[in-house]
Amino acid sequence: MAVAGIDIGSLTTETVILSDEKKILGYSIILTGGDSRGATKLSMETATRFANLNREDIEYVISTGTGREIPDFANENVTEITCTAKGVNFLFPDVRTIIDIGGQDTKIIKVDGKGTVTEFDMNDKCAAGTGRFLEVMAKALGVELDKMGEKALQSKEDIQITSICTVFGESEVVSLVSEGKAVEDILNGVHNSIADRTIGLLERTGLVEKVAFTGGVAKNIGVVKALENKLNTHLSVYYEPQIVCALGAAIIALERKNKKKS
Repeated sequence: MAVAGIDIGSLTTETVILSDEKKILGYSIILTGGDSRGATKLSMETATRFANLNREDIEYVISTGTGREIPDFANENVTEITCTAKGVNFLFPDVRTIIDIGGQDTKIIKVDGKGTVTEFDMNDKCAAGTGRFLEVMAKALGVELDKMGEKALQSKEDIQITSICTVFGESEVVSLVSEGKAVEDILNGVHNSIADRTIGLLERTGLVEKVAFTGGVAKNIGVVKALENKLNTHLSVYYEPQIVCALGAAIIALERKNKKKS
């Protein structure tokens, strides 16, 4: 038997299937699109198939994320702040500060040794510095989203992207292209601007070592390196940082299931 955590975000939905021994049996990452309810069902079905299980084998489900109240098959829902903290503590017990950058928001979460949230702050009023910001810049530069980070590491000239707004930032990037600036240098400027915006949020909560980076943007090596250079510290990044919140939800599901049984 197993449990599941499902994270319904604005851009993507992730599901993690966890065994009683806290082993990841399967997971899925799909686009949420315009049908959040359909995406939650598809994500759950895909992850369950990946785990070679049937839906009846899933004993307990915790939903999280902005759409956490959507799935009618979830036993409970928990905030993404709590789930991300739980997932990071499971993977990196020594981490005390979490940087989470998703499709539409940036979160700073401080935790104790048990993965309990002690403080958090978030910027969810603007898409600047998030996955959506990167998507817009990739399209403006004609670069594949998953190739942006590696390409930025080839930069030879420092370029400042001064606009923090996604719309104005896109206009600034287009202007830099027309000036003949190299795509690699522009991308490096884009990643540095995301790092600067994130550090501005970090300054409100303070940074306590060690630090983990989660969310879809953590898959971008350019942003990882920009943050590490500016913070002068190493960031712990799971091999699939996009599922950490869903993993935390699955761990909570296991704890709630065991508590009910006992």
